[in-house]
Amino acid sequence: QVQLVESGGGLVQTGGSLKLSCAASGRSFSNYNMGWFRQAPGKEREFVAALSRRGFTTYYANSVKGRFTISRDNAKNMVFLQMNTLKPEDTAVYYCAAQDVRTQLALTTRRSEYDYWGQGTQVTVSS
Repeated sequence: QVQLVESGGGLVQTGGSLKLSCAASGRSFSNYNMGWFRQAPGKEREFVAALSRRGFTTYYANSVKGRFTISRDNAKNMVFLQMNTLKPEDTAVYYCAAQDVRTQLALTTRRSEYDYWGQGTQVTVSS
């Protein structure tokens, strides 16, 4: 089992940058593919980015491709989301999620296939 805690959210102007962090506790962090999702008010939670357990494969939503970068540090049990050129439509609560490769090996963008979730961190982009 793994517990996830996000940090780094805040208020930023259009065009600005933020770096979100997700700290994972528990053992065998490298057994988890990691993902970031977001949920805006009145909308469903949507996929943002995903990274395989060793960092070799990444997926991005089309809406963030070229602006956001997901990365991880397995030695520190951390995963990050660098967000550049932020837009008002990026405003949402951002969630970190972990997918156990022992039950589902392939990296996925499907919310239902992630096993553990953090509590989320708010990102607000002002126009």
